[in-house]
Amino acid sequence: MTQTPQRPLRVLAAMSGGVDSAVAAARAAEAGHDVTGVHLALSANPQSFRTGARGCCTIEDSRDARRAADVIGIPFYVWDLAERFREDVVEDFIAEYEAGRTPNPCLRCNEKIKFAALLDKAIALGFDAVCTGHYATVVTGPDGTRELHRASDMAKDQSYVLGVLDERQLAHAMFPLGDTLTTKDEIRAEAERRDLAVAKKPDSHDICFIADGDTQGFLAARLGKAEGDIVDESGAKVGTHEGAHGFTIGQRKGLRIGHPAPDGKPRYVLDISPVDNTVTVGPVAALDVTALTAIRPRWCGGTAPSGPGAYTAQLRAHGDETPVTAELVDGTLRVDFAEPVRGVAPGQAIVLYDGTRVVGSATIATTARRTEALTA
Repeated sequence: MTQTPQRPLRVLAAMSGGVDSAVAAARAAEAGHDVTGVHLALSANPQSFRTGARGCCTIEDSRDARRAADVIGIPFYVWDLAERFREDVVEDFIAEYEAGRTPNPCLRCNEKIKFAALLDKAIALGFDAVCTGHYATVVTGPDGTRELHRASDMAKDQSYVLGVLDERQLAHAMFPLGDTLTTKDEIRAEAERRDLAVAKKPDSHDICFIADGDTQGFLAARLGKAEGDIVDESGAKVGTHEGAHGFTIGQRKGLRIGHPAPDGKPRYVLDISPVDNTVTVGPVAALDVTALTAIRPRWCGGTAPSGPGAYTAQLRAHGDETPVTAELVDGTLRVDFAEPVRGVAPGQAIVLYDGTRVVGSATIATTARRTEALTA
């Protein structure tokens, strides 16, 4: 397979105000494409300035994006997608935590905003592709089908958060940074050579709409406080909490358990039950997951695979790959791990790979732990 042909296209470059999207837009323009920059206003009440490397979509970010577009020499606009972002990303995030699940808002944003709302509007306006600063690669086969592959540099690869893209979306996606073996320092150096003022701007981290990084505080302000029990695996009460939504599977810190476990070892969150507002804790070994089911599968650039297959899976944005066997059964993805894995929670995304190719993504619904298998 080959890289997507670089014939001149009308390209809409999504410019966040950061260095990656600015360099991506500059490379697209340098390659001869007709590029227009756009900054997405995703907050109804944007702060004037960032809090260090936290948050995004501020007034400062839109100004940085505009200055970069001026230097590159491309037209620039700001599009207000705040209401769509609130409905599809923020409210979904809150609802998932309320249901005891752990969502990934970056995947949701890519699926619903950057490659749905933005792409639909771009196509309606006559653009051929949407360009972003993600580190991933789109390649085209002899028959014209497209595949999403990992970035050339695994250290920067972002294909996990793009695993929700389908064939149509991949056909209009452009990732100019994905096929270059360059460090982030080299990307910044390139930005400096291009006289882009964002060259030294810190990367954004954490959840963009929670600028202070306090996810528990954000959820508590919207879902309220509701005291419940923290119990061990036997069901014995070992502590209390102020809301099950403030916990995630695998969490160790902040449990506020009054007395130690019988073996004196740390305890971790094993289960979150919003129905009775109970959090179950136990030893780290009880986190070992041997299998899972996942719903709402999306096949990245192709049709659903038939029958069981051997793949590798990634379970978090910066996680390692792990060998799995996966099969689609009646619309549900069933996955068995070659070796137990930890820190797997309902609501997270599992992304399947065949080598460097992204096969698809699905939302984890249930997990089976090694302790359950041993007692079955």
